[in-house]
Amino acid sequence: MSTELAAAPLYREVKAALVAGLAAREWAPGEALPSEARLAERFGVSIGTIRKAVDELVAERVLVRQQGRGTFVATHGPRRLLFHFFHIVRDDGEKELPEPELLAFERGRADAAEAARLAIGAGDRVLRFRNLLRLGGEPVVLDAIVLPQALFPDLTAKVLREREETIYALYQTRYGIDVVRTVERLKAALADRAAARVLGLGTGAPLLRIDRTALTYHDRPVELRTSLVNTAHHGYLADFGKSGA
Repeated sequence: MSTELAAAPLYREVKAALVAGLAAREWAPGEALPSEARLAERFGVSIGTIRKAVDELVAERVLVRQQGRGTFVATHGPRRLLFHFFHIVRDDGEKELPEPELLAFERGRADAAEAARLAIGAGDRVLRFRNLLRLGGEPVVLDAIVLPQALFPDLTAKVLREREETIYALYQTRYGIDVVRTVERLKAALADRAAARVLGLGTGAPLLRIDRTALTYHDRPVELRTSLVNTAHHGYLADFGKSGA
């Protein structure tokens, strides 16, 4: 067995321990991790093993390296939104920060499909809301979002409307929930009457539909989102080769 293969389980164990510490808020968003030497001493491994574990978390954008300063826990801000979680761009490739407008907010019960995707019980309480996202002042994306109420117990329409940050930053700062990755499925769709009215289109106009599950540490699902996108002047762009934010 090669040295690299033999070392792989060890660095993965260290990575899992670091993730457990992050999930437990041992290091808060924006906080620096201890030095590689201190982490190596703590876990009883070499600095090379620590570096490999940290490298993977940096590649996954859970951690961020700052030249000359150290490695920090990623925070959710506008830049991270644009370069990691929001993939709708103008046809010329220009990225624009979306301007959200809350259209509806309600409390309800999870149906069987929602429960399965959120790993909760059918009939458990959920929050449902719809957002319109404008890009350059034009309505482009209609989001329908479902959250487990147990994770966001005091979330209200007022909190959503008055937030001064991205929605994932709100999850992070108010509820201690870090979205670390998303899983998306894309397919073509046609605008029904309600979507057409909100997006300023004709009924039956072509749309891009994006079904997203947002996950926190240990792949725990925390949000379902269905986005309907007007692709007349915008498209979907995911550049997996860039480290972004």
